Amino acid sequence: MSERTRLVQGYAQALFVVAEAEGDLPQVEDELYRFGKAVEANAQLREALTDPRLPVDRKKAVVQDLLGGKASPQTVSLLGFLVDQGRAKDLPKIIEALAEVAAERRRRQVAEVRTAIPLDARHRERLVKALSKATGKEIELKAIVDTQVIGGVVARVGDQVFDGTIRRKLELAREQLTRAR
Repeated sequence: MSERTRLVQGYAQALFVVAEAEGDLPQVEDELYRFGKAVEANAQLREALTDPRLPVDRKKAVVQDLLGGKASPQTVSLLGFLVDQGRAKDLPKIIEALAEVAAERRRRQVAEVRTAIPLDARHRERLVKALSKATGKEIELKAIVDTQVIGGVVARVGDQVFDGTIRRKLELAREQLTRAR
């Protein structure tokens, strides 16, 4: 295991312990996960949080401005801690590792699901059941709204990818038509 991987795991464990001790683990974990994915997807946000010329206070202000009323104070505080420690560049990896630690503790595996629109409780439940059946594992669902997904769902569980998007279905139909000729 590389030094960086050990560092990421250490921070993930620390975040887990703090969030669990405060009794807010599910909410904080979910908010952190969504923020980590936003950082991965948004180059401007990533640059603002990792620019060495930008003072730490300004970086923390960016987090506060983005999440102030939308996330729990504990989530904002934990993100501020990572920024203080100079770990903003590792933030998505730390948060993914946190989700894995939390899922492991609950004896589950993380399934990252990307959809064009937010999933309601009924759809989340059906998706968890389907992914559990397909993988043979208990699933911890992390749903992300992704504008790249036109319709349907893409789910990643470990190394397995389940692509049920409209784009993929059209590709498969095109392949079948090509073979039929």
